[in-house]
Amino acid sequence: MKIAVVGTGYVGLVTGTCFAETGNDVTCVDIDKKKVEKLSSGQITIYEPGLEKLFLRNVKEERLRFTTSLYEGVKDAEIVFLALPTPPGEDGSADLKYILGVAKDLGELMTDYKVIVDKSTVPVGTAEKVYTAIAKTYVGDFDVVSNPEFLREGVAVDDFMKPDRVVIGASSERARKVMGELYAPFVRSGNPVIYMDVRSAELTKYAANSFLATKISFMNEVAQLCERLGADVDMVRRGIGSDERIGKRFLFPGIGYGGSCFPKDVQALVKSSNEAGYDFQILNAVMDVNEKQKLHLLPKIKRYFKDNLKGKRFALWGLAFKPNTDDIREAPALYIIDELVKEGALVCAYDPEAMNNVRALVGNKIEYAESQYDCLYGADALIIATEWNEFRTPNFLKIVTALKNKVIFDGRNLFEADAIKELGFYYESVGRAVADPADKHK
Repeated sequence: MKIAVVGTGYVGLVTGTCFAETGNDVTCVDIDKKKVEKLSSGQITIYEPGLEKLFLRNVKEERLRFTTSLYEGVKDAEIVFLALPTPPGEDGSADLKYILGVAKDLGELMTDYKVIVDKSTVPVGTAEKVYTAIAKTYVGDFDVVSNPEFLREGVAVDDFMKPDRVVIGASSERARKVMGELYAPFVRSGNPVIYMDVRSAELTKYAANSFLATKISFMNEVAQLCERLGADVDMVRRGIGSDERIGKRFLFPGIGYGGSCFPKDVQALVKSSNEAGYDFQILNAVMDVNEKQKLHLLPKIKRYFKDNLKGKRFALWGLAFKPNTDDIREAPALYIIDELVKEGALVCAYDPEAMNNVRALVGNKIEYAESQYDCLYGADALIIATEWNEFRTPNFLKIVTALKNKVIFDGRNLFEADAIKELGFYYESVGRAVADPADKHK
């Protein structure tokens, strides 16, 4: 099939590449000339495990092309995916100006039937707005479909190629048939294609992400309670996660969720609810808990250093909002950095993929190390903000040698508290007892 993908951000590039991998002819459109030149020359513009191999193969086979011309991208396309940004406005609502702007342009360019697909996460009613924008200048037949993405950064290629489910919101049998044919290679193992009305499909994505964010914030509140009652959140997590009604995933406590989806989508759903005259109380609490949780380590750090962080040097492991991505949007590490710098502290950070993005954002406000051990030298404490695998089993001898003090504040609970205490470290994590070698009775 001939496919156009408008937008080459995270969702657009993964979508275009994976559709090309199953033999489709894909043209990706973006207004950023430099990005298009890079992609056309075989330079991938995001970090996502497994994506580069597929990207290079399909560019070489000329199944995947890039252009700045919307006309060139869509003129022969049977299906046009809109994978455009929907940033939150000041009031929390999703900004649809990019999607509706392209829809208007499509109306002026279209000459035959096409299926227009909202791939971006958009509020209920967006497909109707897209339809209206196109229909202002195009009088022919077309359909607008909602096909929300459920990609997890770090495993997005697997999620796309082997989806748990595909959700398609369509109002015509013709559009359902076209989308069914497109996704047939991805659901050969029997995972469902779920057809529904367009508005339900639009709401499904927001509901899914908001529910997962709720699980995270719930466990972070349980962790807060564990610290106050002397319980261990890891034991509680295992105890409730074994219940198949609850499940094991998204129950790990930490320093809050970030990224491009959860913060934006929860906020947008709350805004949509308010506009519909409904107070979504749970999600308001989810957002409040998450904002506070991002700084959960700061009181622990300040208490240890007796409220005087000026001139203290901190090593920071992890800048991305989660491992296996270079995405720093709403990353808890950025909030920690801001607070430490305000207190007069020095920060030296290391992340396997996200340092260039942070450098572009905060400049020389902090230092950047070449390795996870380089940033430790002379530091008063180590702070862990992202659970990269290489941080899980580090060389503790190197840590002891480099750190000024054997002190670790772990926002992702990477280590066993008793084991780290045996090594002589003062260790504070989330929802667990403090491991203090000076306390011989614990």
